[in-house]
Amino acid sequence: MIHRKQFVFNPIQVNTWVIHNDHGDGVIFDPGCSNHAEEAQLVDYLMDMKINPVALLATHGHFDHIPGVAFLKNKYHCPLKGHSDDQLLLDHAVEQGRLFGFDFGEKNPVFDDLLSGGQTLKFEGLEFEILHVPGHSMGSLAYYCKEAHFVVVGDVLFKGSIGRTDLPGGDYDTLIDSIKKNLLCLPDDTIVLSGHGPETTIGGEKSTNPFL
Repeated sequence: MIHRKQFVFNPIQVNTWVIHNDHGDGVIFDPGCSNHAEEAQLVDYLMDMKINPVALLATHGHFDHIPGVAFLKNKYHCPLKGHSDDQLLLDHAVEQGRLFGFDFGEKNPVFDDLLSGGQTLKFEGLEFEILHVPGHSMGSLAYYCKEAHFVVVGDVLFKGSIGRTDLPGGDYDTLIDSIKKNLLCLPDDTIVLSGHGPETTIGGEKSTNPFL
């Protein structure tokens, strides 16, 4: 069985998702923990559930979604995976983070492994179809888990809304096209795990989202 746990971290209220199976293998999406208390909260859960994180998966490279990368890579020696088009955002993470009170240390994060749309990412008991969904950022990715009927979408789609397109790399028409071609084609009962805010479903957004 596949389990998911939501944490809301840092002043920008980023959703960090821990996805794991019954055997203790897990992945962490968008590690937003930004202080010792939040790091401890995440580590305590991983210890209590006996989870071994095998990867950090980035939906995109905006600074509020990655402050916990250095801490988790150092503690668990797991790679950070994401799309090459968002490495440029990571290259400015330290500078941008400081403007909002985030301390990334002195080194910008770097993707250890690059992902692209159409790939299938497989771990022990976990499998994700990678969807390239640019528009909020050029390298935004969604991760579809068919077995468990959910998709992790970052800041591309929200309950009743869509991602911002006024940030570097954003484009409104591209975002709408990405959502319609890559997300709305998923089954209506697919649970949408966004980068901020509550869960929703593909069917719910198709019928009620005013932007779609």
